[in-house]
Amino acid sequence: MLHPALSAPDATGWLPGTRRLPSPNCDARPEGMPIELIVIHSISLPPGVFEGDAVIELFTNCLDWEAHPYYAGIRGLQVSAHFFIRRDGSLIQFVPCHLRAWHAGASNWDGRERCNDFSIGIELEGSDDTPFSEAQYATLVPLVNALRATYPIRAVVGHSDIAPGRKTDPGPLFAWQRLDARTA
Repeated sequence: MLHPALSAPDATGWLPGTRRLPSPNCDARPEGMPIELIVIHSISLPPGVFEGDAVIELFTNCLDWEAHPYYAGIRGLQVSAHFFIRRDGSLIQFVPCHLRAWHAGASNWDGRERCNDFSIGIELEGSDDTPFSEAQYATLVPLVNALRATYPIRAVVGHSDIAPGRKTDPGPLFAWQRLDARTA
């Protein structure tokens, strides 16, 4: 569990004290590109299942595609996020903040395409039809605060905001008012 204040990412883009599981699914941001956006996602694999390490395995290209019938539809997918917050509030970092994680896909924010270029992706273990846990908010709020203190963040949005019609996460049960009020 995290404390109300988190340290900022270090010079290498890693958040001190966070479990690090480097993902190969990342690359360099365009030169001189500031990090101006935080994108909140939700994920569970298979959908609605919150125990196990399938999300970790997906982000590190170790998922056994035969382990569940759902995986046939995502076979070969190479995705990542900078951060993953489990239901118990534990925080895992897959990609250093200065690198581009592959989380947003085809996306647009404020008239700009390719949101991966200028955003940090935070995945919450969850689904559109399940409320997020108190422990997740207790980790998310200080994480967003630490990122805002480090980078020129202009907005915190959902995946659904940058890919409307294609994505619905973090879903209608995400308590935006809690995040907004507690990170202003």
